[in-house]
Amino acid sequence: MRLTKADVRKVIDTYLRAWTTQDPDLIVSIFTPTATYHERVLKEPIRTLAGIYEYWQSKVVKEQANIQAKLLSLYLDGTTAIAEWEAQFDDLVAGHRTRMCEVAILEFDGDRIASLREYWASEHLSS
Repeated sequence: MRLTKADVRKVIDTYLRAWTTQDPDLIVSIFTPTATYHERVLKEPIRTLAGIYEYWQSKVVKEQANIQAKLLSLYLDGTTAIAEWEAQFDDLVAGHRTRMCEVAILEFDGDRIASLREYWASEHLSS
């Protein structure tokens, strides 16, 4: 199977839907069983579906609310995709609204993500 931009767009749409609906079951559906997820690239990656599920449960479900996200751009080279998106959410821990801009590099194995590396910046919007 040759990976197409449409295939990747469907996966990214699922990723963003899993984020905005805070659904850890949905997020793990788009990763391979042995996937790695680098939320902070200079630290150790989160490994396996169980690790990704737990990360989303603790970070996205418990610490964020009122999430909005949209894809800004998408590039594909072979089995490597680069996606840029923007999101806003209520940071329940810090007590303010946050705007985040991110670039993610995704390595695919078939139609699932085998590796995801995030590079992002954020700013506080309100208290």
